[in-house]
Amino acid sequence: MIAEEKPHFSTLGETPREDTAAVMRFYDLPRRFPKGVIADAEKAARDKPTPCKGRLDLRKKFIFTCDPVTARDYDDALSIETDRLGNRVLGVHIADVSHYVRSGSALDREARKRSTSVYFCDRVVPMLPEVLCNGVCSLVPDEDRYAFSAFITFNSKGEMKKTSFAKSIIRSKARFSYEQVMKVLRGGKTDGLGKLGKTAEKAIRDIGKLAAQLRARRFAAGALDIDIPEAEVVLDADGEMSGLMMRPYDESHQMVEECMVAANEAVAKELWTHGVKIMARLHEPPDEEMMEMLQAELHGMGLKVGDLSNQKVFVKFLQSSKDHPLYSTISMAVLRSMKRAMYDAGKMGHFGLAKRYYAHFTSPIRRYPDLTLHRQLAAYIEKRDARIPQKELSSWAAHASMMEERAAEAERDLLEIKKYRFMEARLGDRDAEFEAVISKCMPFGCFVDLPDVGVSGLIHVSMLSHSYVKFDESSRTLYAPGGRRWKMGDRMRVRIVNVDFRQRRIDFAPAR
Repeated sequence: MIAEEKPHFSTLGETPREDTAAVMRFYDLPRRFPKGVIADAEKAARDKPTPCKGRLDLRKKFIFTCDPVTARDYDDALSIETDRLGNRVLGVHIADVSHYVRSGSALDREARKRSTSVYFCDRVVPMLPEVLCNGVCSLVPDEDRYAFSAFITFNSKGEMKKTSFAKSIIRSKARFSYEQVMKVLRGGKTDGLGKLGKTAEKAIRDIGKLAAQLRARRFAAGALDIDIPEAEVVLDADGEMSGLMMRPYDESHQMVEECMVAANEAVAKELWTHGVKIMARLHEPPDEEMMEMLQAELHGMGLKVGDLSNQKVFVKFLQSSKDHPLYSTISMAVLRSMKRAMYDAGKMGHFGLAKRYYAHFTSPIRRYPDLTLHRQLAAYIEKRDARIPQKELSSWAAHASMMEERAAEAERDLLEIKKYRFMEARLGDRDAEFEAVISKCMPFGCFVDLPDVGVSGLIHVSMLSHSYVKFDESSRTLYAPGGRRWKMGDRMRVRIVNVDFRQRRIDFAPAR
């Protein structure tokens, strides 16, 4: 079960190296796989991919993967071709985990129980044993691999015109990092691929152009354009946070994302419109009350937002706020007003992506709903009964949503612990200064965000000036005699004056 209360930092390990283990204990995350599950996985992994009846042989096609440099499992690969009518045919090839994880096996029961992989800053708690997720299921280059391929045909306007699906065997020709793909998208060249270099460059650029078109169409349809950079904690040898590394979200990441969104939509639409109930990835529109609260909060920041219940106005506001100094704060406020996306076996639709049909298909190595969808799609294309009893499917959906939330909470808690340790270590160091931006002013002080370390805190009015500080309600600003004012969006240098682990509070003062 998800814990109802946040863990008190004081109950965690005494050293940074023990933080992850303590968080895992608190959230009851598994430390190892049962022996029977390992035996199942090792037996399954001995089944080496070979061409066979019922599988489309794509080993001669130019298919490639694109992942972070540090990735160890590759569950998706891409290809693109042009049909005789000049339409683009995008191929999204996903590891066929269902071939190795048989329904009802000990391996399957454990995967369903875990439901998702959990990603900490220093380790992963995987859904599947390493021999599968980093081994025979991983679409590594120059190795035959079983896959499930979705072929999606787009016309010149980027409209999805036709889809087809097939069990396949592929042989990835190249493994690219996001940085390499970004270099090609910006006009550079691939290195070390010999004759495949030109083929790779053309494929990347063609997919990049298609993805940009799909992305533009999605936002034109009302998708929410919220870009919040993800921060990755950098740890030293002792488990202490030494800094933050912002994960880029450039055209290379967007290219892969749009291809995955297209595949997820195509599979969901195919099954749902043919009467097969699935675990949809449901994201419902926000409640009217939450939108009113969001408007009030944004108005309190001094922002003119219009009627956010009108989706076009909402989308336009998000786009116009991209360059605002408090964009990350605005984005978080918007996300808090949204309903949480979840798995559901009775409803369909994704508000945030502006998709009528949507489900998770592209990550069966790390998510059980994707594995379930693979099995249903396989049964459907083989003209077998693809239905799962509604009660059973609903139970799985509820469990998957709960496990996903538990994983997210655990990941967030560990990141917060590392950040608080980082700030506490610099408490009292007058040379430790940070760039901050004021996110809100109140009669008792101003709240600030520190983008370089991803933390927030309060500067009390007593720290702002030796004189009496007043609050102007109409402009939501603080001011002191002599004309000194503090308002939302102002940047300033700050130092740490207090770190309260139990209350999860950090107090700052202006750096003198």
